[in-house]
Amino acid sequence: MFYLDHAAATPVSAKALSAMTPYFAEDFFNPSAPYLPSVKVRKIYEAAKNDIAHALGGKGADLVITAGATESVNLAFTAVAAKSRVLISAVEHPAVIANAQKNGNFDTIKVNQHGQIIMSDLSAKLTPDTQFVSICLASSEFGTIQPLSDVARLIRAERQRRLQAGETTPIYFHSDASQGIGLIDIKTARLGVDLLTINGAKIYGPKGIGALWINRQVKLQPIVVGGGQEMGLRSGTENVPATIGFATAMTEAEKHLSSERKRLQKLRDLLRRELEQNPSIQFLGHPKQQLVNFLPICIPGLDAERLIFKLEQRQVFVSTGAACAARKSAKSPALVAAGLSDVEIAGSLRLTLGKLNDESSIKQAAKIILEVVAAEQERIK
Repeated sequence: MFYLDHAAATPVSAKALSAMTPYFAEDFFNPSAPYLPSVKVRKIYEAAKNDIAHALGGKGADLVITAGATESVNLAFTAVAAKSRVLISAVEHPAVIANAQKNGNFDTIKVNQHGQIIMSDLSAKLTPDTQFVSICLASSEFGTIQPLSDVARLIRAERQRRLQAGETTPIYFHSDASQGIGLIDIKTARLGVDLLTINGAKIYGPKGIGALWINRQVKLQPIVVGGGQEMGLRSGTENVPATIGFATAMTEAEKHLSSERKRLQKLRDLLRRELEQNPSIQFLGHPKQQLVNFLPICIPGLDAERLIFKLEQRQVFVSTGAACAARKSAKSPALVAAGLSDVEIAGSLRLTLGKLNDESSIKQAAKIILEVVAAEQERIK
């Protein structure tokens, strides 16, 4: 198997799986129960939250554990009331787009051909009534890293202007960092965000677990009510095993960030050199500001869905973009926003690397991709 879709999901690491195992059948106790074994589990759960928050430069008390990034995004949007003015980038995950549409009063920040936001467009659209800005740390289709620090400076300046003018309209800055963790520094102070979404499934932790880091100045509304867990923002019995697995994966990712970045960049560059043997293959995303494991491509004139099927027959697994959107068989809003033609969009694939890849597997996968592309090009002549 040649797995080139790590942006969609990663296998649970051996350390994370080992750390989780005791909390399924041995230390299975409800963290909210009063007796000693439960108190012990509660302490371990809180320690795991602290470990996750530490990777963000925060504390566990600033973190709400969710059932994944989508729930985290939904919770973040409760910072503002319906019909409040919202700005999002044109390359956001479907969860952000859907929440902006649900809000009912939003505008989209344009991106350039690399999928990176145009700061002048953001500046023009950041009006005195804007209350919420959501820009991903890195695009899930291009892997292009967004200039969040620059965005944060712009928002701080607007916040200061409002304060001096006696205006009381708040403004909050949210980022979905699901594609960035384990690959770049995601300290919230450096990014300048008020709310940060993260996801365990992208960093060799379990699926169905995520978190929202919250600046203490931001007041949110619960979307799941009941027992009052997670500061009353996310009721329900805590998912102890998954949280511990998430924390272990986060700690591993932070520890090996530098070495893994170098390894993945080397593999990504190798894959690109191999694919450059076919001059019709075009490479997407920012030439410099791009996650080191991303290599989105397009082959104009070919059908990406057919390519995926043909590659799967030879055990090479790739995607057309964000897994949540890939099943809808519609044109990617991100690729449209970046100015790709219909022909380019139809032939676009996302290749993303990770721990299941090494130099040998990359060379073999590249060879198969080149053969399949050549066969398809020959077929449509």
